[in-house]
Amino acid sequence: MTNVRRFLPNVKFTNTPASLVSLVLPLGVLAVSTAAIFIRLADAPGVVVAFYRMLIASVLLLPWTLRSLARTPLTFQNAPYTILAGLCLAVHFATWISSLSYTSVTASAALVNTNPLWVALFSWLFLGLAPPLTVLIGAVLAVLGGALIGFDGSGVGSQPALGNALALVGAISVSAYLLLGRAAQRRGLAVQAYAGSAYAVAALALLPLPLVFDVPYAPYPVATWGWLLLLALVPQMIGHTSFNYAMNHVEPTLVATVILLEPIGAAIMALIIFEEVPSLLTAIGAGVLLVGVILTARNTRSTVEVVNEQGER
Repeated sequence: MTNVRRFLPNVKFTNTPASLVSLVLPLGVLAVSTAAIFIRLADAPGVVVAFYRMLIASVLLLPWTLRSLARTPLTFQNAPYTILAGLCLAVHFATWISSLSYTSVTASAALVNTNPLWVALFSWLFLGLAPPLTVLIGAVLAVLGGALIGFDGSGVGSQPALGNALALVGAISVSAYLLLGRAAQRRGLAVQAYAGSAYAVAALALLPLPLVFDVPYAPYPVATWGWLLLLALVPQMIGHTSFNYAMNHVEPTLVATVILLEPIGAAIMALIIFEEVPSLLTAIGAGVLLVGVILTARNTRSTVEVVNEQGER
């Protein structure tokens, strides 16, 4: 825990055993870093993977969702926000997962993890929460890093520009999901009730997309179903449960910053498993973008809280 305190000296900790928190946070990063890898290994169309990921996650969470809805039911005040959030989540997974078919894991993971930047921007535009100067500097760095990735014509992937654009749409849509989730919870809906309901809405919204894009719902190899199940279990259940646990014992600033290590973990795994070496320009752009996003997350308290209440990847 000493090293963690040096990393974020202003973060307040509870009396949780240092060894436990030090184990949970790396476990969470490792788990969410597998998402892009499992998607690639599933070897199925992006909209199919997105649909089954949300369907499996909804089924796995159903007992807890129903229990939570019994205590805090959907109402006319919170239901519209929950439905809109689920639609945004569907857009997020459909675009981000599809992006991995066209661009590198490094570029996709870096761009989709810019959601703290977009939440800060939306909070400023729609909630009147003006960001401090450090956040604006972080935004400039993030835009610069994103531009370096976007202009890299030699990037890994069949259509890097399309893949990068899809990943960026994924970041913007999940940012809207986070803000809508905060609005739903402020109107009396518990976290688990909101998450499970939003997952179900996302699954329903994704249901017709394979038909629209003329790709089959089935059959797929047994290995594909195995990777889809792991996608729901490891990054969704283990990864985000680890972060939720850590958030109960340390300030959200620490958790938000640690989550931003996901692109690094995903890039290392892609290098080992797929021998995918990002171009120099993409690697530099990802590094600059990551610094900008970390600067944004560390210096905007409201942004960090929103991002981590229901962070999804």
